[in-house]
Amino acid sequence: MNTPTHVLETYLRAKDDNRPSLILDCYAPDAVLTYSIATDTISFPARVVGADPIAQTLVRDFRKNFDRCRTYYVCDPAAWAGGGIDFLPWLVIMRQMSNSALRLGRGYYRWEFDTDAARIRVAAMHIHIDRMDVIEDIDGARLQILQSALPYPWLLPEALREAFVRTMQQTPGFAFLDDFKSPMERPAR
Repeated sequence: MNTPTHVLETYLRAKDDNRPSLILDCYAPDAVLTYSIATDTISFPARVVGADPIAQTLVRDFRKNFDRCRTYYVCDPAAWAGGGIDFLPWLVIMRQMSNSALRLGRGYYRWEFDTDAARIRVAAMHIHIDRMDVIEDIDGARLQILQSALPYPWLLPEALREAFVRTMQQTPGFAFLDDFKSPMERPAR
C-alpha cells in the first residue's frame, strides 16, 4: 500500500532503524530537505537536495552520533490526508553515543508529496527542531522507561500527556518531562 501514512512510517523505519535504503525508496530522487533549529544543542545542514544525500544526513550521519532512537508522530493520523502535511508535531527519545546521554527533543515536520508518479514519494520535507535537551542517563534507564511508556510511532497527544504525567508522579528525577508532556504548538504565521 502506498499512502502518505505508509511513506511517513517508512521514513521512521529508515531513520530509527538505521536503514538508509528505505529513504531511497520513499523520497523522490530530487527531493529537498530543509531544517530550522531553535536550539544550539544539535545541528544539521540547512538544506540537502537529493534522495541519497538525504539518506546520508538523516540516517548514515545521524547514526554516527545517536542510537536507540524512537521518533513519535504526536497526532491523530486520521486528522489529515491529501497531498501534503503542513504541520505534524514529533517527539524523539534517543541516546547520544559519545556520552550516553538521553536526548529528548520535539518539533514538527512539514511534508510535500509527489503524487504524479506511479507511487507516492516525498518531494520536500522540512524539519523544525524546537527543543533537544541533553539529560544524564549513563545506564540508559531513563531512555528505557520513556520509550516503554509510549506507543510507537503514532502517539495521540492525550496519550503523551498521560504517560509523562504518570512517569513524573511515579518515578523520581523525571521533572524534565513537564516541558515535553504536550506536543509543540503550531507557530504563529
